Amino acid sequence: MNYRRLGKTELMVSEIGLGGEWLERHNTQECQAIIDLCEEKGINILDCWMSEPNVRSNIGAAIRGKRERWIIQGHLGSTWQNGQYVRTRELPLVKEAFQDLLDRLDTDYIDLGMIHYVDTKEDYEQVMKGEFLQYVQELKQKGIIRHIGMSTHNPSIARMAAQSGVVEMILFSINPAFDMMPASEDMEQYFVEEYDAQLAGIDRERAELYQICESNDVGITVMKGFAGGRLFDAARSPFGVALTPVQCIHYVLTRPAVASIMAGFDTPQQVEAAVAYETANEEEKDYASILANAPKHAYMGQCTYCGHCKPCPSGIDIAMVNKLYDLATMQEEVPDSVRNHYQILEKHASDCVGCGGCETRCPFQVSIVERMEQARMIFG
Repeated sequence: MNYRRLGKTELMVSEIGLGGEWLERHNTQECQAIIDLCEEKGINILDCWMSEPNVRSNIGAAIRGKRERWIIQGHLGSTWQNGQYVRTRELPLVKEAFQDLLDRLDTDYIDLGMIHYVDTKEDYEQVMKGEFLQYVQELKQKGIIRHIGMSTHNPSIARMAAQSGVVEMILFSINPAFDMMPASEDMEQYFVEEYDAQLAGIDRERAELYQICESNDVGITVMKGFAGGRLFDAARSPFGVALTPVQCIHYVLTRPAVASIMAGFDTPQQVEAAVAYETANEEEKDYASILANAPKHAYMGQCTYCGHCKPCPSGIDIAMVNKLYDLATMQEEVPDSVRNHYQILEKHASDCVGCGGCETRCPFQVSIVERMEQARMIFG
Protein backbone atom coordinates (compact mmCIF):
# COMPACT_ATOMS: atom_id res chain seq x y z
CA MET A 1 0.00 0.00 0.00
CA ASN A 2 1.23 3.47 -0.84
CA TYR A 3 0.61 6.37 1.52
CA ARG A 4 0.13 10.04 0.75
CA ARG A 5 0.33 13.21 2.81
CA LEU A 6 -3.15 14.66 3.41
CA GLY A 7 -2.25 18.30 2.87
CA LYS A 8 -1.57 20.51 5.86
CA THR A 9 -2.93 17.91 8.28
CA GLU A 10 0.42 16.13 7.75
CA LEU A 11 -1.38 12.80 8.16
CA MET A 12 -0.07 9.98 5.97
CA VAL A 13 -3.11 8.15 4.63
CA SER A 14 -3.40 5.04 2.48
CA GLU A 15 -4.22 6.03 -1.07
CA ILE A 16 -7.10 3.56 -0.94
CA GLY A 17 -9.39 4.12 2.03
CA LEU A 18 -12.58 2.63 3.41
CA GLY A 19 -15.86 4.45 2.86
CA GLY A 20 -18.14 2.90 5.45
CA GLU A 21 -21.57 3.49 3.93
CA TRP A 22 -22.12 0.00 2.52
CA LEU A 23 -21.33 -1.53 5.90
CA GLU A 24 -24.87 -0.54 6.93
CA ARG A 25 -26.08 -3.58 5.00
CA HIS A 26 -24.04 -6.03 7.09
CA ASN A 27 -24.01 -7.64 10.50
CA THR A 28 -21.21 -7.47 13.06
CA GLN A 29 -19.29 -10.47 11.72
CA GLU A 30 -19.46 -9.32 8.10
CA CYS A 31 -18.29 -5.82 9.03
CA GLN A 32 -15.44 -7.33 11.02
CA ALA A 33 -14.31 -9.43 8.03
CA ILE A 34 -14.26 -6.45 5.67
CA ILE A 35 -12.48 -4.13 8.11
CA ASP A 36 -9.94 -6.80 9.09
CA LEU A 37 -9.07 -7.37 5.43
CA CYS A 38 -8.74 -3.63 4.86
CA GLU A 39 -6.30 -3.43 7.75
CA GLU A 40 -4.39 -6.46 6.47
CA LYS A 41 -4.02 -4.77 3.07
CA GLY A 42 -2.62 -1.58 4.64
CA ILE A 43 -5.74 0.61 4.52
CA ASN A 44 -5.56 3.06 7.43
CA ILE A 45 -8.29 5.65 6.81
CA LEU A 46 -12.05 5.17 7.09
CA ASP A 47 -15.00 7.47 6.70
CA CYS A 48 -18.03 7.13 8.93
CA TRP A 49 -20.66 9.68 7.93
CA MET A 50 -23.48 7.31 8.78
CA SER A 51 -25.58 8.05 11.86
CA GLU A 52 -27.36 4.68 12.01
CA PRO A 53 -26.48 3.22 15.44
CA ASN A 54 -25.79 -0.39 14.45
CA VAL A 55 -23.19 0.40 11.79
CA ARG A 56 -21.38 2.72 14.16
CA SER A 57 -21.30 0.02 16.81
CA ASN A 58 -20.13 -2.59 14.31
CA ILE A 59 -17.27 -0.37 13.15
CA GLY A 60 -16.36 0.32 16.77
CA ALA A 61 -16.28 -3.41 17.55
CA ALA A 62 -14.10 -4.11 14.50
CA ILE A 63 -11.43 -1.54 15.43
CA ARG A 64 -11.54 -2.06 19.19
CA GLY A 65 -8.01 -2.40 20.56
CA LYS A 66 -6.62 -1.13 17.26
CA ARG A 67 -7.89 2.43 17.29
CA GLU A 68 -4.40 3.92 16.83
CA ARG A 69 -4.04 2.13 13.48
CA TRP A 70 -6.95 4.05 11.95
CA ILE A 71 -7.39 7.62 10.77
CA ILE A 72 -11.11 8.31 11.15
CA GLN A 73 -13.23 10.82 9.25
CA GLY A 74 -16.18 11.43 11.56
CA HIS A 75 -19.02 13.74 10.56
CA LEU A 76 -20.66 16.59 12.46
CA GLY A 77 -24.23 17.23 11.40
CA SER A 78 -25.21 13.66 10.54
CA THR A 79 -27.90 12.61 13.04
CA TRP A 80 -30.32 9.73 13.67
CA GLN A 81 -33.86 10.94 14.33
CA ASN A 82 -36.98 8.78 14.57
CA GLY A 83 -35.27 5.83 12.96
CA GLN A 84 -33.73 7.64 10.01
CA TYR A 85 -30.74 9.74 8.93
CA VAL A 86 -31.22 13.51 9.10
CA ARG A 87 -28.66 16.16 8.22
CA THR A 88 -29.04 19.07 10.62
CA ARG A 89 -27.34 22.23 11.91
CA GLU A 90 -29.33 22.23 15.17
CA LEU A 91 -26.51 22.25 17.68
CA PRO A 92 -28.08 20.16 20.48
CA LEU A 93 -28.80 17.38 17.96
CA VAL A 94 -25.36 17.73 16.38
CA LYS A 95 -23.64 17.44 19.76
CA GLU A 96 -25.71 14.43 20.80
CA ALA A 97 -24.99 12.62 17.52
CA PHE A 98 -21.27 13.36 17.68
CA GLN A 99 -21.01 12.07 21.24
CA ASP A 100 -22.85 8.96 20.08
CA LEU A 101 -20.21 8.51 17.37
CA LEU A 102 -17.40 8.74 19.93
CA ASP A 103 -19.15 6.30 22.25
CA ARG A 104 -19.97 3.71 19.61
CA LEU A 105 -16.50 3.85 18.05
CA ASP A 106 -15.08 3.55 21.58
CA THR A 107 -12.73 6.48 21.11
CA ASP A 108 -12.14 9.85 22.73
CA TYR A 109 -11.03 11.62 19.56
CA ILE A 110 -11.70 11.83 15.83
CA ASP A 111 -8.81 12.55 13.49
CA LEU A 112 -10.79 14.44 10.86
CA GLY A 113 -13.88 16.24 12.13
CA MET A 114 -15.97 16.66 8.99
CA ILE A 115 -18.52 19.44 8.67
CA HIS A 116 -21.10 17.23 7.02
CA TYR A 117 -22.56 17.63 3.52
CA VAL A 118 -22.42 21.33 2.67
CA ASP A 119 -23.68 21.78 -0.91
CA THR A 120 -25.33 25.22 -0.98
CA LYS A 121 -23.94 28.70 -0.44
CA GLU A 122 -26.67 29.43 2.11
CA ASP A 123 -25.71 26.37 4.16
CA TYR A 124 -22.00 27.20 3.87
CA GLU A 125 -22.55 30.69 5.24
CA GLN A 126 -24.75 29.38 8.03
CA VAL A 127 -22.11 26.86 9.05
CA MET A 128 -19.05 29.09 8.71
CA LYS A 129 -20.45 32.26 10.29
CA GLY A 130 -22.39 30.87 13.20
CA GLU A 131 -22.30 28.74 16.30
CA PHE A 132 -21.77 25.54 14.33
CA LEU A 133 -18.20 26.47 13.40
CA GLN A 134 -17.56 27.73 16.93
CA TYR A 135 -18.50 24.30 18.24
CA VAL A 136 -16.22 22.58 15.72
CA GLN A 137 -13.32 24.86 16.65
CA GLU A 138 -13.91 24.20 20.35
CA LEU A 139 -13.69 20.47 19.67
CA LYS A 140 -10.36 21.02 17.94
CA GLN A 141 -9.03 23.18 20.76
CA LYS A 142 -9.87 20.39 23.21
CA GLY A 143 -8.22 17.76 20.99
CA ILE A 144 -11.49 15.89 20.51
CA ILE A 145 -11.04 16.41 16.79
CA ARG A 146 -7.53 16.82 15.47
CA HIS A 147 -8.30 18.55 12.15
CA ILE A 148 -11.28 20.33 10.56
CA GLY A 149 -12.64 18.98 7.30
CA MET A 150 -15.73 19.49 5.16
CA SER A 151 -17.67 17.17 2.86
CA THR A 152 -19.32 18.55 -0.27
CA HIS A 153 -20.29 17.55 -3.80
CA ASN A 154 -20.31 21.13 -5.08
CA PRO A 155 -17.01 22.50 -6.46
CA SER A 156 -18.10 26.08 -5.74
CA ILE A 157 -18.49 25.25 -2.05
CA ALA A 158 -15.27 23.21 -2.01
CA ARG A 159 -13.40 26.16 -3.45
CA MET A 160 -14.66 28.50 -0.72
CA ALA A 161 -13.72 25.92 1.92
CA ALA A 162 -10.21 25.49 0.47
CA GLN A 163 -9.67 29.24 0.59
CA SER A 164 -11.23 29.75 4.02
CA GLY A 165 -8.07 29.20 6.03
CA VAL A 166 -10.17 27.15 8.46
CA VAL A 167 -10.93 23.93 6.57
CA GLU A 168 -7.80 21.77 6.41
CA MET A 169 -9.04 19.03 4.09
CA ILE A 170 -12.07 18.22 1.96
CA LEU A 171 -14.08 15.09 1.21
CA PHE A 172 -15.21 15.64 -2.38
CA SER A 173 -16.93 13.57 -5.07
CA ILE A 174 -14.58 12.85 -7.99
CA ASN A 175 -14.78 10.51 -10.95
CA PRO A 176 -14.37 11.07 -14.71
CA ALA A 177 -18.14 11.42 -15.21
CA PHE A 178 -18.80 13.93 -12.42
CA ASP A 179 -15.73 15.92 -13.48
CA MET A 180 -17.46 16.93 -16.70
CA MET A 181 -20.42 18.43 -14.88
CA PRO A 182 -20.73 22.11 -13.92
CA ALA A 183 -21.27 23.03 -10.28
CA SER A 184 -24.71 22.29 -8.89
CA GLU A 185 -26.41 22.55 -5.52
CA ASP A 186 -28.43 19.44 -6.46
CA MET A 187 -26.29 16.30 -6.24
CA GLU A 188 -28.88 14.34 -8.24
CA GLN A 189 -27.88 16.32 -11.33
CA TYR A 190 -24.72 14.22 -11.49
CA PHE A 191 -26.77 11.03 -11.84
CA VAL A 192 -29.04 12.05 -14.72
CA GLU A 193 -29.75 9.31 -17.26
CA GLU A 194 -27.95 11.07 -20.09
CA TYR A 195 -25.47 13.95 -20.03
CA ASP A 196 -25.62 16.93 -22.38
CA ALA A 197 -23.79 15.92 -25.58
CA GLN A 198 -21.91 19.23 -25.50
CA LEU A 199 -20.09 18.28 -22.34
CA ALA A 200 -16.48 17.40 -22.98
CA GLY A 201 -13.50 17.13 -20.68
CA ILE A 202 -13.05 18.33 -17.13
CA ASP A 203 -15.26 21.26 -16.15
CA ARG A 204 -13.08 24.35 -15.71
CA GLU A 205 -14.32 25.05 -12.18
CA ARG A 206 -13.47 21.54 -11.07
CA ALA A 207 -10.02 21.67 -12.64
CA GLU A 208 -9.38 24.97 -10.88
CA LEU A 209 -10.63 23.54 -7.58
CA TYR A 210 -8.03 20.77 -7.61
CA GLN A 211 -5.31 23.29 -8.39
CA ILE A 212 -6.50 25.64 -5.63
CA CYS A 213 -6.46 22.79 -3.13
CA GLU A 214 -2.93 21.90 -4.22
CA SER A 215 -1.80 25.53 -3.91
CA ASN A 216 -3.40 25.96 -0.48
CA ASP A 217 -2.16 22.59 0.76
CA VAL A 218 -5.74 21.43 1.38
CA GLY A 219 -5.78 17.67 0.93
CA ILE A 220 -8.68 15.86 -0.70
CA THR A 221 -10.19 12.51 0.16
CA VAL A 222 -12.62 11.24 -2.44
CA MET A 223 -16.17 9.89 -2.32
CA LYS A 224 -18.26 8.64 -5.24
CA GLY A 225 -15.11 7.50 -7.02
CA PHE A 226 -17.06 4.80 -8.87
CA ALA A 227 -20.22 6.93 -9.33
CA GLY A 228 -22.12 4.36 -7.30
CA GLY A 229 -20.88 1.56 -9.60
CA ARG A 230 -22.41 3.25 -12.63
CA LEU A 231 -19.04 3.48 -14.39
CA PHE A 232 -18.60 -0.30 -14.29
CA ASP A 233 -21.63 -0.81 -16.58
CA ALA A 234 -21.40 0.27 -20.24
CA ALA A 235 -25.20 0.54 -20.42
CA ARG A 236 -25.29 3.00 -17.50
CA SER A 237 -22.00 4.78 -18.07
CA PRO A 238 -22.36 8.26 -19.63
CA PHE A 239 -19.33 7.42 -21.77
CA GLY A 240 -21.01 4.38 -23.33
CA VAL A 241 -18.14 2.21 -22.13
CA ALA A 242 -17.30 0.48 -18.85
CA LEU A 243 -14.32 1.25 -16.65
CA THR A 244 -12.73 -1.06 -14.08
CA PRO A 245 -12.24 -0.24 -10.38
CA VAL A 246 -8.50 0.06 -11.01
CA GLN A 247 -9.04 2.55 -13.84
CA CYS A 248 -11.43 4.66 -11.74
CA ILE A 249 -8.99 4.65 -8.84
CA HIS A 250 -6.13 5.73 -11.10
CA TYR A 251 -8.20 8.60 -12.49
CA VAL A 252 -8.96 9.84 -8.97
CA LEU A 253 -5.38 9.51 -7.75
CA THR A 254 -4.01 11.51 -10.67
CA ARG A 255 -6.00 14.61 -9.64
CA PRO A 256 -3.98 17.33 -7.91
CA ALA A 257 -4.28 17.42 -4.09
CA VAL A 258 -5.96 14.00 -3.86
CA ALA A 259 -4.57 11.80 -1.11
CA SER A 260 -7.04 8.91 -0.86
CA ILE A 261 -10.15 7.44 -2.45
CA MET A 262 -12.72 6.29 0.10
CA ALA A 263 -14.02 3.19 -1.67
CA GLY A 264 -17.20 1.50 -0.51
CA PHE A 265 -16.90 -2.24 0.09
CA ASP A 266 -19.78 -4.69 0.25
CA THR A 267 -17.63 -7.84 0.33
CA PRO A 268 -14.03 -8.87 0.99
CA GLN A 269 -13.76 -9.57 -2.76
CA GLN A 270 -14.42 -5.89 -3.45
CA VAL A 271 -11.59 -4.97 -1.11
CA GLU A 272 -9.29 -7.26 -3.10
CA ALA A 273 -10.45 -5.68 -6.37
CA ALA A 274 -9.61 -2.19 -5.12
CA VAL A 275 -6.23 -2.94 -3.57
CA ALA A 276 -5.27 -4.72 -6.80
CA TYR A 277 -4.51 -1.17 -7.90
CA GLU A 278 -1.31 -1.30 -5.87
CA THR A 279 0.14 -4.05 -8.07
CA ALA A 280 -1.60 -3.17 -11.35
CA ASN A 281 0.48 -2.48 -14.45
CA GLU A 282 0.17 0.62 -16.62
CA GLU A 283 -2.14 -1.11 -19.07
CA GLU A 284 -4.53 -2.10 -16.29
CA LYS A 285 -4.54 1.46 -14.92
CA ASP A 286 -5.09 3.06 -18.32
CA TYR A 287 -8.35 5.01 -18.15
CA ALA A 288 -7.16 7.48 -20.78
CA SER A 289 -7.44 5.20 -23.80
CA ILE A 290 -10.93 4.16 -22.72
CA LEU A 291 -12.17 7.74 -22.39
CA ALA A 292 -10.45 8.91 -25.58
CA ASN A 293 -12.13 6.17 -27.60
CA ALA A 294 -15.51 6.35 -25.87
CA PRO A 295 -18.49 7.16 -28.10
CA LYS A 296 -19.43 10.09 -25.86
CA HIS A 297 -17.69 12.96 -24.09
CA ALA A 298 -13.99 12.51 -24.92
CA TYR A 299 -11.47 14.73 -23.13
CA MET A 300 -9.73 15.93 -26.30
CA GLY A 301 -7.03 18.58 -25.96
CA GLN A 302 -6.97 18.43 -22.16
CA CYS A 303 -4.14 16.99 -20.08
CA THR A 304 -5.51 14.69 -17.38
CA TYR A 305 -2.03 13.87 -15.99
CA CYS A 306 -2.60 10.22 -16.87
CA GLY A 307 1.07 9.56 -17.68
CA HIS A 308 0.30 7.99 -21.05
CA CYS A 309 3.00 10.21 -22.57
CA LYS A 310 5.80 8.20 -20.91
CA PRO A 311 8.59 7.38 -21.45
CA CYS A 312 10.33 10.64 -22.35
CA PRO A 313 13.79 10.15 -23.94
CA SER A 314 14.98 13.17 -21.96
CA GLY A 315 13.62 11.74 -18.70
CA ILE A 316 11.06 14.51 -18.14
CA ASP A 317 8.10 13.72 -15.87
CA ILE A 318 5.73 15.25 -18.41
CA ALA A 319 2.56 14.78 -16.36
CA MET A 320 4.11 16.54 -13.36
CA VAL A 321 5.44 19.41 -15.47
CA ASN A 322 1.96 19.82 -16.97
CA LYS A 323 0.40 19.77 -13.51
CA LEU A 324 2.76 22.44 -12.21
CA TYR A 325 2.29 24.48 -15.39
CA ASP A 326 -1.48 24.46 -14.85
CA LEU A 327 -0.99 25.48 -11.22
CA ALA A 328 1.27 28.34 -12.30
CA THR A 329 -0.93 29.72 -15.05
CA MET A 330 -4.07 30.02 -12.96
CA GLN A 331 -2.48 32.88 -10.98
CA GLU A 332 -0.98 36.24 -11.92
CA GLU A 333 2.34 35.35 -10.31
CA VAL A 334 3.82 31.89 -9.96
CA PRO A 335 3.64 30.92 -6.26
CA ASP A 336 7.01 30.18 -4.66
CA SER A 337 5.75 26.74 -3.61
CA VAL A 338 4.93 25.81 -7.21
CA ARG A 339 8.23 27.18 -8.47
CA ASN A 340 10.13 25.25 -5.82
CA HIS A 341 8.31 22.00 -6.69
CA TYR A 342 9.28 22.58 -10.31
CA GLN A 343 12.92 23.34 -9.52
CA ILE A 344 13.47 20.11 -7.58
CA LEU A 345 12.34 17.96 -10.52
CA GLU A 346 15.24 15.99 -11.96
CA LYS A 347 14.42 17.14 -15.48
CA HIS A 348 12.66 20.28 -16.64
CA ALA A 349 10.70 21.53 -19.63
CA SER A 350 13.90 23.10 -20.92
CA ASP A 351 15.26 19.56 -21.39
CA CYS A 352 12.58 18.83 -24.00
CA VAL A 353 14.13 18.14 -27.42
CA GLY A 354 10.80 18.45 -29.22
CA CYS A 355 10.83 14.91 -30.59
CA GLY A 356 7.04 14.66 -30.28
CA GLY A 357 7.04 11.01 -29.23
CA CYS A 358 4.86 11.91 -26.25
CA GLU A 359 2.27 13.43 -28.54
CA THR A 360 1.93 10.22 -30.54
CA ARG A 361 1.08 8.39 -27.30
CA CYS A 362 -1.29 11.00 -25.83
CA PRO A 363 -4.87 9.71 -26.10
CA PHE A 364 -6.26 13.26 -25.87
CA GLN A 365 -4.12 14.87 -28.58
CA VAL A 366 -2.57 17.41 -26.20
CA SER A 367 0.06 19.68 -27.78
CA ILE A 368 2.71 18.58 -25.30
CA VAL A 369 5.75 20.05 -27.05
CA GLU A 370 4.06 23.45 -27.12
CA ARG A 371 3.17 23.14 -23.43
CA MET A 372 6.79 22.27 -22.59
CA GLU A 373 7.91 25.47 -24.34
CA GLN A 374 5.31 27.49 -22.44
CA ALA A 375 6.43 25.90 -19.16
CA ARG A 376 10.04 26.73 -19.99
CA MET A 377 9.10 30.37 -20.53
CA ILE A 378 7.20 30.53 -17.23
CA PHE A 379 9.67 28.68 -15.02
CA GLY A 380 12.91 29.54 -16.82
